[in-house]
Amino acid sequence: MPHNSPHVKTSLMMSNRGIKIFTGNANPELARSICQHLEVPLGVCEVLRFSNGETSVTIGESARDYDVFIIQSTSNPNVNDNLMELLIMTDAIKRASARRITAVIPCFGYARQDKKDKSRVPITAKLVANLIETSGVDRVMCLDLHASQIQGFFDVPMDNLIAEGLMVKFVREEILKPKGLDHTGIVVVSPDAGGVKRAKAVADRLHCDLAIIHKERKRANEVESMTLVGDVNGRIAILVDDMADTCGTMALAADTLAKKGATEVYALASHGVLSGNAVKRIQDSPIKEMAVTNSIEFSAQVKGCSKIKMMDIAPMLAEAIKRTHDGESISSLFA
Repeated sequence: MPHNSPHVKTSLMMSNRGIKIFTGNANPELARSICQHLEVPLGVCEVLRFSNGETSVTIGESARDYDVFIIQSTSNPNVNDNLMELLIMTDAIKRASARRITAVIPCFGYARQDKKDKSRVPITAKLVANLIETSGVDRVMCLDLHASQIQGFFDVPMDNLIAEGLMVKFVREEILKPKGLDHTGIVVVSPDAGGVKRAKAVADRLHCDLAIIHKERKRANEVESMTLVGDVNGRIAILVDDMADTCGTMALAADTLAKKGATEVYALASHGVLSGNAVKRIQDSPIKEMAVTNSIEFSAQVKGCSKIKMMDIAPMLAEAIKRTHDGESISSLFA
């Protein structure tokens, strides 16, 4: 198709071909929203499951010489199926002679298995990175990796987008503005020591105080005790984390903050995993509202919880995709 074709935007051209976006079954709603922002159609792709559990992928249109982006979180509720879909789709598109393939993985599964912290355990995040590269991906784009060193697990370019700006916008528009408060009326709280850097970045942009909760775990996903470092008395406490999984930590942290005098407790998380009894824990906790991105598609149960709100990442991902295609800087998105 020639560059001066009236049917394709000039800004979405690369060589003699444009951009194509495909998605599996992980989060088709997000993929459609990204396509709407880019004003390009969602690529035709049939992803089926055979009766024996195998995944079948058929790309329903030409990808030859196109700049292809695959939108596919490798997250719950079907982590392994979503990962296999991504790998098989990549292989299919590679064999269809795509010019470049970028895997857009809003939520990177197995990210918490990023180190060998005891004997005889795998570093599964590195294994997954190897699988994705071997499938034929030329570039990877993720949102708020659980551990930033995962970028180093890839030998292809890897962009780690951050949801910090969405969190700041939510606090300003949904908390401060409606209540007529300024930065002195809130405190950003990290629910654990590992999330201090993330929480501090949000606190710095809001020009507010930071508090930290120190937690001790009995076992994975089960917290034994919590100690607050900082003062929340008489102010709104805003918990900031990268992942809300079983929400045991969030619920206990909210209880701790309420007991320490916080007038209200809000929670913000980049990824709403919300597994097990997470929704019930949020519903029964002192948390007034929890805002998570749509990196993982909301289940019917999550949609039915009045406390859980969505921060839409589609505009940010669409802009990042456009800039990647045009060869422009992505880091300036977060300046």
